[in-house]
Amino acid sequence: MNYETARIRAKKIVSQMTAEEKMSQLLFNSPAVERLNISSYNWWNEACHGVARAGVATVFPQSIAMAASFNPSLVREVAEAVSTEGRAKYNKSVAHGDRDIYKGLTYWAPNINIFRDPRWGRGQETCGEDPFLTSQIATEYIKGLQGEGEFLKAAACAKHFAAHSGPEGERHGFDAKVTKKDLAETYLPAFEKAVESGVAGVMGAYNRLNGEPCCANSFLMDILRNKWGFNGYFVSDCGAINDIYEGHKFTDSLEQAAATALKAGCNLNCGEAYIALKDAYKHGLVSDGDITESAVRLFTIRTMLGEFEENRPYSDIPYSKVCCKEHKQLNLRAAKESLVLLENKDSFLPLDENSEIKIAVVGPNSMSRLALEGNYNGHADEYITVADGIRRVFKNASVTVADGAAIRGVNSARWNDFSELLSEGVAAAEEADVTVLCLGLDRTIEGEDLGFGNDFTDCGDRVSMALPENQQRLAEAVCEVCDNVIVVVLCGSCADLGENVRSKAKTVIHGWYPGALGGLAIAGLIAGRFSPCGRLPITFYHESDELPDITDYSMKNRTYRFSDIRPLYPFGYGLSYTSFEFKNPTVVKNDGEAAVVSVEVSNTGAVDSAIKVQCYAHFDDSRTETPKLQLCAVAPLYLKGGETQTAELVIDKFWLKAVLENGERVTPDGCITLYIGDGQPGFCEGSLTLEI
Repeated sequence: MNYETARIRAKKIVSQMTAEEKMSQLLFNSPAVERLNISSYNWWNEACHGVARAGVATVFPQSIAMAASFNPSLVREVAEAVSTEGRAKYNKSVAHGDRDIYKGLTYWAPNINIFRDPRWGRGQETCGEDPFLTSQIATEYIKGLQGEGEFLKAAACAKHFAAHSGPEGERHGFDAKVTKKDLAETYLPAFEKAVESGVAGVMGAYNRLNGEPCCANSFLMDILRNKWGFNGYFVSDCGAINDIYEGHKFTDSLEQAAATALKAGCNLNCGEAYIALKDAYKHGLVSDGDITESAVRLFTIRTMLGEFEENRPYSDIPYSKVCCKEHKQLNLRAAKESLVLLENKDSFLPLDENSEIKIAVVGPNSMSRLALEGNYNGHADEYITVADGIRRVFKNASVTVADGAAIRGVNSARWNDFSELLSEGVAAAEEADVTVLCLGLDRTIEGEDLGFGNDFTDCGDRVSMALPENQQRLAEAVCEVCDNVIVVVLCGSCADLGENVRSKAKTVIHGWYPGALGGLAIAGLIAGRFSPCGRLPITFYHESDELPDITDYSMKNRTYRFSDIRPLYPFGYGLSYTSFEFKNPTVVKNDGEAAVVSVEVSNTGAVDSAIKVQCYAHFDDSRTETPKLQLCAVAPLYLKGGETQTAELVIDKFWLKAVLENGERVTPDGCITLYIGDGQPGFCEGSLTLEI
């Protein structure tokens, strides 16, 4: 059903409601209107990397991990599986009269904020630091969730509009000061592309943008509705309309805050602030037209989801699709493509999975389910931790497992401190031929506004790139007693292990939060069942690097596009078990809309492997500062040992524009140079150069 047809039907439904009934529908927990046979509907549901908070569902790798796949088509497959499970759960919920929170089809995902600061706790929910990669991953996730049928399979919602990426502890009153250039160049492109892809919803951020709350921001709403032509629904972040009054002190009352948000274009309130619309309406602060327009937008989405059809769409999807065999296979494939091999000294990996060696699996994340899940997660019907995966893959090995440390500081559940756990970890490692050292974090340490601060985190934001001190001591002690250490880091951002550990460990694998089957994927990588092909969607910094304050929203000295810092590992980086060669770059097409470039890619080794061919642009413009580099195309390939294929890179000219101080995108007045290879130029061998 197209939007216009759905809107006509929505208008007819809403026209039969009283003003009070219409206002009641603007709350996320919309009550039933029984006289019109309208059921209650709870808009709040989550699906960041699987159906979340509603019981059992496939837990796919966290969003930052899926971004590390550099494979948008894979992400679309994941999203299609997520919406299938969502429909299956919805079908049964409705059949049993359960219309509670987290049971609907309106998913408040994906999070497409730019991960501009690696300390931000919610960065794990995003697609990384680059606007192009974020746009590519997010639009495919949106299309996969929403489907291509007559009705929406589910409704995606791009969040948080706009310029929201910390600090978590200040978000309810924080004012992000952002120039028009930084907005247009970095913070807004992913939202624009989401709107182009047909996203059903957009969620406003908690913070202010240049003095005006984002859920009542006239500048942002004008861009969204008028410049981009967005015709979906706009929802506040949860409690954000209360913040207009209580946090930002932008209005003198909650009644005024509700009226200000509604008149600005916020159709749906996640929270209870819109209860105050009754008084706002009575006092003339909002009109019947304001209320009606929002109600129509919301019922347009519900109509497009097929709620009011005699025969509901997708009702034939059975509950057996939840955590089904096919989705588990896809989950494992996604986990494999997300893993990034950062170090592999003297080609230490892969190990022979048939060897009868002694393996110690040590560390706080060796047996952790939390470290597989990330946040905004569901619960899987099966988990394979790293220790589980090692046992399953290395069946002839003698495997010993030890904590070695709590995830941070004192392990209060055992009434002992890290030193006692440390001896346990060292004991396992010193008797092993190989130690798999599982370090990192989980959502109890980095995440959304955790509400506490300490020497390591500030309300969910990290204070440095280092791991907790007790884990660092464990890592150094293990490296002293075992010559063959494989470090596996599970966390949502970068981590500096320190020079002492990096110099002694044989390999380093960054696993993010890899999903319910992540441990099997990690063990498979170690055993060489596949060649690693994940690439970093964020820059990894040294612990000692001085980053701008997290409250500074200027893009100066941030991300690979603007930073002068020599990184620990660069954006786009990742090792393989084979080698690749690039030849014969050719401009196939170059017009006003797009450029198409082809390149021959050869797997010059003996190991079959995927590769994510990356194309970066550099352009100069005498009128404005431009990014040092801008990723503008990605082409995943799978090459057998010795095989050559031609990669085709399609470059939307949107990404080859210079952005002026007023936010206008213009054709650069200088030349455009493209760099094609397996990473950023200057950090990978064999990168080719081409001018267009």
